[in-house]
Amino acid sequence: MASISSPVTLNTKRLILRQFIFDDRETLFTITQEPGILQYFPTRTAWSMEKTERYLAHQLDHWEKFGYGHWAVTLAESGQFMGWCGLEFLPDTNETEVGYLLSGKFWRRGYATEAARESVHFGINRIDLEEIIGLTDPQNIASQRVLEKTGLKFTRRQVYFGVEMFRFSTKV
Repeated sequence: MASISSPVTLNTKRLILRQFIFDDRETLFTITQEPGILQYFPTRTAWSMEKTERYLAHQLDHWEKFGYGHWAVTLAESGQFMGWCGLEFLPDTNETEVGYLLSGKFWRRGYATEAARESVHFGINRIDLEEIIGLTDPQNIASQRVLEKTGLKFTRRQVYFGVEMFRFSTKV
């Protein structure tokens, strides 16, 4: 596996996936306060500012350790921060997951698919990961469609983070 020690920037037709900056914390905190935004996450409660700052620090550390991680997702035309997307190593299962969280203002426009597709492409083609998985709550049909459009296929139900999830994979 190739290793990249600091976050790279990825560009799509409509998005820029860039390294987090300290100023992202306010907007990310606000996004996690949106009603229902975390309804399908294992921890469904809104983030505190402290948890938001821990998440940002964790992502910078994750990049240093693994050569990949989450990016801040922004609109290419305006630079508006929309949320996050990227790759996360799961030590409990020795797998890498593609994940995403965008503000509800940006749902149903294909942005999550666009960001997830670019993240998976980066993982497979730029740093030579053999497999990338995606996890969804069984009720989260929209997220399942994102993973399918990204090229992942449903493999099985499995417990992750203490809850049963649908597992998708680039390898079937």
